Amino acid sequence: MLARVYCASTIGVDAKIIDVETHHTNGMVKFFLVGLPDRAVSESRDRVEAAIRNTGSYYPLGRITVNLAPADLPKEGNAFDLPIAIGLLRMSGQLHTDKLDDTVMLGELALDGQIRPIKGVLPVAVEAKKQGFKYLIVPRENGPEAAVVDGIDIFPFDHLNDVKDWLENRGNLDPFKINVEHVFAKNGRLEALDFSDVRGQENVKRALEIAAAGSHNVVMVGPPGSGKTMMARRIPTILPPLSLGEALETTKVHSVSGIMKSGKALITSRPFRAPHHTVSDVALVGGGGIPMPGEISMAHNGVLFLDELPEFKRSALEVMRQPLEDGFVSISRARMSVTYPSRVMLVASMNPSPSGDWYDPSEMNGTSNIQMQRYLSKISGPLLDRIDLHIEVNKVSYDELSGKAKGESSTEIRERVIEAREIQTQRFLGVKDVYSNSQMNTRQVRKVCELDEQSSGILKQAITSLGLSARAYDRILKVSRTIADLDKSERIQSHHVAEAIQYRSLDREGWLG
Repeated sequence: MLARVYCASTIGVDAKIIDVETHHTNGMVKFFLVGLPDRAVSESRDRVEAAIRNTGSYYPLGRITVNLAPADLPKEGNAFDLPIAIGLLRMSGQLHTDKLDDTVMLGELALDGQIRPIKGVLPVAVEAKKQGFKYLIVPRENGPEAAVVDGIDIFPFDHLNDVKDWLENRGNLDPFKINVEHVFAKNGRLEALDFSDVRGQENVKRALEIAAAGSHNVVMVGPPGSGKTMMARRIPTILPPLSLGEALETTKVHSVSGIMKSGKALITSRPFRAPHHTVSDVALVGGGGIPMPGEISMAHNGVLFLDELPEFKRSALEVMRQPLEDGFVSISRARMSVTYPSRVMLVASMNPSPSGDWYDPSEMNGTSNIQMQRYLSKISGPLLDRIDLHIEVNKVSYDELSGKAKGESSTEIRERVIEAREIQTQRFLGVKDVYSNSQMNTRQVRKVCELDEQSSGILKQAITSLGLSARAYDRILKVSRTIADLDKSERIQSHHVAEAIQYRSLDREGWLG
């Protein structure tokens, strides 16, 4: 006898419906699981058998073949336990239902039949709706995440017997619903961090406001204790709130990564990821036998903070160059190729030297110019070219630390950032994959960032004296356009260009003394 149950497997941030075909014949007791299952899927046989026996049903004996189709697609994870168990019960005549053709189901089984949560539910719900299925069965903890998708009935269950009862129409159970607008409306309400906590550093705050307004990459260079990390962690509080579309994109990545909190429906605030400097290349950009997203994708639509930038492995930093430029990561393996989004705002910090101090010619035993050059040279020129703003951060004076005057709050700064982003939204209306000034390509930069004669003269002098690359030239124009947007100016003026040029500290000849 043959039974067919529908499940799904994630590929990148998308999903593909999988046919779980169960066939039984008389003969020696054997269990075959085919269709390129990984180790977790292959071990489902023992979990499924124990769950069936411990829920009052009998486990069919004989030759059992379970095929996961399409057979050429690798299957990984723990989501196949429930559909395999239901297939065995249906095939052995213990389950009588007409709902299986309209249902996709996912879930890991405990040995007593409890259904445990899994990852990657949101992409599955999207694909199941797209394929015209009526019902989606998920573990109880994954219910809110799946219910974000409208147009398909979500049924979260705790136990295998609950699924059997629903399939056989025992009891009256309504689909699980959530108010997505109500969940999304909570975005940004609980902010523990605020820029008003930062004393002094007004020039750095200004630069970070510009970075947030145009989604520009930024690096802060300064000694320990100057507040670099403190300010970096507050950048999400001045970024515009996530749109619903961005929230769904971000939730997809977090869902397939398995880092969604249990019972959470939607990511409603911009992510902030701060990997340690010992992170591997794969952990940073993604990869593995079955490719999974890395830190740069988990920070999608948010901030990726790299503290102590020169301490990261050079190879790890270099593999970020293309994802930072393109906004996505393509990972190719022998059996599959996947793409993960990586549209992030890169924020990095670093000391000016191994000792943490600036070069001081009057200090005999202090950091030398050569030591600073050697330390800063750990960051390659091509990577620095992709960072729009280079900011010098100096230590805060005692008067600033002890003063009672509070700086601007994150709310005040965020209002100006939102206004600047709204200007950019209107500017790039209808332009594919461009949402902020930092994402413009060369042709768009030439069109949007026209300069008058005075501004062109200032920029020409800077390019000539600093020896900047063509990419750095475009970065200055983009930052100038953002500064003009903050000033609500239709045209870029000379003082906008002059301010943008001063944020290329690491390009300036003689900057190290």
